[in-house]
Amino acid sequence: MSAVSLFCLVFSYFALLLAVAWRTSRNATNDSFFIGDKRSNWMLVAFGMVGTTLSGVTFVSVPGAIGRDGFGYLQVILGYVLGYIAVAYVLLPLYYRLKLTSIYHYLDVRLGRRSYQSGAAFFILSRTLSASARLYLVVNILQATILDSLGVPFWLTTLVILAMILLYTYEGGVQTIVWTDTLQTTGMLLGLLICAGWLLGQLGLSLPDSLAAMEAQGLTRVVTSSVDSPAYFWKQFLAGFFIVLAMTGMDQEIMQKNISVRTLRDSQKNMLLLTVILTGVLLLFMFLGGLLSLYAPTVGLAASGDKLFPAVVMQHMPAAVQLVFFIGLVSALFPSADGALTALTSTFCIDILGIQRRSDLPPAAQLRLRHRVHLGFCALFLLLVLLFKWVDNASMIGLVLKLTGYTYGPLLGLFAFGILTRRSVRDRWVPMVALAGPAICYAIDYHQKLLFGSYRLGLELLIMNGLLVFVGLCLISKPRQ
Repeated sequence: MSAVSLFCLVFSYFALLLAVAWRTSRNATNDSFFIGDKRSNWMLVAFGMVGTTLSGVTFVSVPGAIGRDGFGYLQVILGYVLGYIAVAYVLLPLYYRLKLTSIYHYLDVRLGRRSYQSGAAFFILSRTLSASARLYLVVNILQATILDSLGVPFWLTTLVILAMILLYTYEGGVQTIVWTDTLQTTGMLLGLLICAGWLLGQLGLSLPDSLAAMEAQGLTRVVTSSVDSPAYFWKQFLAGFFIVLAMTGMDQEIMQKNISVRTLRDSQKNMLLLTVILTGVLLLFMFLGGLLSLYAPTVGLAASGDKLFPAVVMQHMPAAVQLVFFIGLVSALFPSADGALTALTSTFCIDILGIQRRSDLPPAAQLRLRHRVHLGFCALFLLLVLLFKWVDNASMIGLVLKLTGYTYGPLLGLFAFGILTRRSVRDRWVPMVALAGPAICYAIDYHQKLLFGSYRLGLELLIMNGLLVFVGLCLISKPRQ
């Protein structure tokens, strides 16, 4: 397929998103932007959140990792399932009981203003860095496969994409994103299914035969017996549980859509349905990765890792399937970017600026303030993506994504202390405790060979991070009056 055809496809996709945004954002207010006036359909939220939970990076990374790790990711998925159940029956009742718009307001109610601001600040830092890094990685793929051949510079590609995201989130916020995420999740699943079907046809295998072939080549291995390995079962399982607990249940971007549902019962049904759909989609990603690993040697393709899926598509798949791949890739990209932009605007306006507490601001002034914040985060995304391009170092991007994972440790520790204890804290000391946890974790990670020998820390660093913050909060706590 020509670059011009792919460009027209992406442009048409944006036009469809804008049409949906125009239809859903008429007469929008700040309440509809932040929590959709609590009228979101729980089934649409559950389906659309699949696209938000995953990303364009997941779209190419999970299939690409099968050749190296087999189906070991299944261990993390099992932890995800338990984590989503905990979010549904522990955290959601808390958020609904307090009638929260921003989930970090719980920290204000339970611990104090500095704790509240610390939680919101860590979310803003983490989501800004991670969303812009993921946006850069996928824009880079679009640039290399389509726009370089058309002579379009990278900065212009990024500017246009962010402008499009801004246009369809500017007014509607959550009210619009619930619908656009549903559309984009559909596109992503369509891309996965058609690419998997084409590979099965080329390999001449049925579904059972393909699984048998994967097993014969060791691609279906799951459990690692060595406790020193980062892929050890209990490490992966517990990490999956705490990843969901912190990065979903304590993440404003994800929870903002959940609490936009009218009732707690419907929100819990949404979370359980999301668990079922997401598990199926991740299993499909792994199955596709196994097919790619079987197909690549038959055509003499040496690509591996994140490069495997795009290489098979661009070098061997017909034009129609390439088109479907790009629909899936773009559909996986935008839910993570648009949701992050909306959640960051909401958190900054509510938690940092206190827009809902300011009686001096009439509704029209609040709306103008929210628009300026939204534009500001869009400009910040643009600057960060261009900075990543200027540095142009894959290991630096990996480091950024790893560091953003550390920022969820303080959230895990803060919420755990609030829920599991009945003590109060010396609020002015909380920011220092919250900063100390990630700093100590980074030092341990950097020197882990010296500290632990052959033992390798993996995803369990998040657990360690949260535990350190929890212990620190205990040390500065006092009996609750």
